[in-house]
Amino acid sequence: MILSVMVYLGTGWYAGRKVRHLDDYFVAGRNAPTLLILGTLIASFMSTNGFIGEAGMSYQGHGPLIIIMTAVNCMGYVVGALFFGRYLRRSQALTVPAFFGARFQSQRIQSLAGFSIVVGLSGYLLAVTWGVAMVIMQMTDLSEPVAIILVWSSYTLFTLYSGSKGVILTDTLMFILFSSIAVVALSYLVSANGGWFASIEALAVFEAKPDIIAWHGVVGPETSWETPGEALLWALILGVAWGVVVAVSPWQSSRYLMARNEHVVIRSACGAAITMLLLYLVTTFCAAIVNLSNPSIEPAESVIIWAAMNQVPTLIGALLVCGILAAGLSSASTFLSLVGFSVSNDILKLPKDNKIQLRVTRLTMLVIGLIVIVLALTLPSNIFWITYFAGPLFASSWGAVAFMSIWSSKITEAGAFWGMATGFAVNVAMNLLSLNNLVDWPVIFDPILMGACASFLAVIIVSKFGQVSPGEANYREGLHEVPDEEQDGATVRQTLIWPASMILVGVLTMGMLYFFYARPYSQAQQISPMESVTLASGETLLALSYGLPLIIAGILVWKAVKKFY
Repeated sequence: MILSVMVYLGTGWYAGRKVRHLDDYFVAGRNAPTLLILGTLIASFMSTNGFIGEAGMSYQGHGPLIIIMTAVNCMGYVVGALFFGRYLRRSQALTVPAFFGARFQSQRIQSLAGFSIVVGLSGYLLAVTWGVAMVIMQMTDLSEPVAIILVWSSYTLFTLYSGSKGVILTDTLMFILFSSIAVVALSYLVSANGGWFASIEALAVFEAKPDIIAWHGVVGPETSWETPGEALLWALILGVAWGVVVAVSPWQSSRYLMARNEHVVIRSACGAAITMLLLYLVTTFCAAIVNLSNPSIEPAESVIIWAAMNQVPTLIGALLVCGILAAGLSSASTFLSLVGFSVSNDILKLPKDNKIQLRVTRLTMLVIGLIVIVLALTLPSNIFWITYFAGPLFASSWGAVAFMSIWSSKITEAGAFWGMATGFAVNVAMNLLSLNNLVDWPVIFDPILMGACASFLAVIIVSKFGQVSPGEANYREGLHEVPDEEQDGATVRQTLIWPASMILVGVLTMGMLYFFYARPYSQAQQISPMESVTLASGETLLALSYGLPLIIAGILVWKAVKKFY
C-alpha cells in the first residue's frame, strides 16, 4: 500500500513539472488521448463506493439490483458524450460551470453551478475519505484519526501540485490496477469454491441468504424492498439517475474538456460503457461468492478486504487492497481538484493572472481538504448514504439544464438559473427530511427523480416569461458548427470501431450470462428432474437484457457519428 501511494505521488510530481499555464492545470493542456480519458472516467466513478459500499450490498444479497442499475446507467456515457460532452469540449471552457456561464452569458449561473460542485463534491470527498480510511484500518492497527489524516495527505499532495495532468495519469494507472486485479481475484474465489458452475449452483440454493443471486436479490420485510417489483423500480430509478450523473456531472463530463478532440470524447465514452458493464459483473459476483466461505462478515462493506486477506494468495490480496485504495484515491483527487477549480474560476472574481489563479486554486484545495478532515473526524461514518446523496444531486440540478443548453433554443438565462436552483433545493430538502427520519419517501417519489422533474418544470415555466438574448442564441448556434479537423475520414473510421465493439461485446455478454448464470441457476432451482430451464424466468431475462444497452448504444453511436461527421 505504501509503495503504491509512492508511485502515485511520483507520477503526480512528474506531471506537475510540466504545468505552466491554467490550461495545463485545469484541463491537462486539452491533449489527452482515449486511454487517459477512459481511465479517468472509470477511476473517478468507481471510488470506494464500488468496492466497499456496493460490494457490501452485493454480499448482503442485493447484487442483481446493482447489475440492473449498471445496465441502465452505462447508457449515460454514450448519451452524455454525443449530446453534451462533445459540445462541452467544443466550447473550450476551463470548467463545466464556466461553460454554463458562457452559454447563458451569466455570472450568476456560473457561480451557482460552482457552488453546487463545492457542496456535492465535498460531500462525496468526505465519503471517499471514510472509505479509504476504513481500508487502512482493516489492514493495520492504526486509529481512525490517523488513517483519515494519512488518506487526506495521500490524495492532497499529488493533486495540489500537478492538477489535472497528474490526476488523469494517476487515474489511468489506478484504473488498470483495480480492473485487472479484480478479474484475477474472482478466478481465485471461484476456484476456492469448486469452480464457477458449482459456485453459482450453491448460491442459487443458499439457505443463509435465500435469493441472493435471484434476479431481484433478497427482498422482504427486513430489507429496504418489500417485493421484487419495488426492488426493480428502485434499481431502474437509480439507474436512470446515475445515467444522468455520468452524462453531465462535473467529475465525469469535465474529463471531456481534457480530450485531444471530439472523437476521443466519443471513443472514451464507448470504452467506459463497456468497462463499467463488465467490471460491475466481476465485483458483484466476487462479493456474492464470498458468502460460500463466510456469510457473516461484519461490517458487510469490508467483504472485499476480508477476501483479500483470507481467500486469495498474499500477493494477489495485497494488490487487491491496493486496487481498492487506488479506486478511492483516484476519485478523491478528482473531487478535490474540481472543488478547487470551481472556487477559483467560477465563484471568486480573480485577476486574469496564471500565477494568482494557480496559487488561489491550490490554497482552496488545502482549505477544503482541512474542512473535510474535521467533518470526517466529527461525523458518524455513512459512506453509502452520502455517496447516493452527493452523486445524483447533479442529476437533479444539472440534468435538464445541461441537455437543454445544447438542444433548446427557448431556454432562457432565468430559466436555466431557476431550474438549476430548484432541482438542487428539492433534492437537498427531501434528502434532509429522509435523513432525519421525518419522511419515508416511497420509491416512486425518490428525491433524485423529484428534483429532476422540478428542475425541468422550472426551466419550462420560467423560460416562458423571458426571452433568449442574441448573445445566448449566437453562442448556442456556434456550438453546432462542426470544426473541419473533426471530419477527417480516417479518424471517423477509427471512431466507428468503438460502436461496433460495443455491439459485439453486448451480444457476447448476453450469451455468456445465459450459459454461465441463468442456466446453472435455473438447473439448481429445479425441484423435479422433469423440469426444464425456462426462457421466461427472471434470471434468463436479466441475462439476455444486460448486454442490450451496449447493443442499443452501439447502434446509436454508429448512426450519430455517420450523421455528425
